[in-house]
Amino acid sequence: MPILDLHELFFPPLRPLTHEIVTLWYRAPEILLGSQTYAPPVDMWSCGTIMAEIATKTPLFPSDSEVDQLFRIFRQFGTPDEEVWPGVTNLPDWNPSFPQWPRLKISCAVQVLDSSGLDLLEKLMLYDPKDRISARRALNHYYFDSIDKDSL
Repeated sequence: MPILDLHELFFPPLRPLTHEIVTLWYRAPEILLGSQTYAPPVDMWSCGTIMAEIATKTPLFPSDSEVDQLFRIFRQFGTPDEEVWPGVTNLPDWNPSFPQWPRLKISCAVQVLDSSGLDLLEKLMLYDPKDRISARRALNHYYFDSIDKDSL
């Protein structure tokens, strides 16, 4: 019987995968820009889009193509650059002629969340995957303070 590698169990290896790993509306910008590595921050982005959809009862970025999806994200969070996301211009599908949109407040798109919900949502949807909140840290976010975690 093979011995389980606990590190692999909790930190799955980064593997090259197809860019169609997640339903388009929930796909992280790094995947849309051609990254072929799937890592946990991709899932955290998806959690953010789902959290917004549950709160508003409507998808945050309902698009019909990858370019439309990317531009909807850019219209909300601003067109990324090397300052907010180091390495973004080196991604395979980055285009220096992308339209330049300013960042909007997430509260404009998701008006029903309180300040703690908006804070968590912003941390789930940071451009740089290295800066995105992890699942463990998200569960410990003050947004969930009212939940009796001992009864879970």
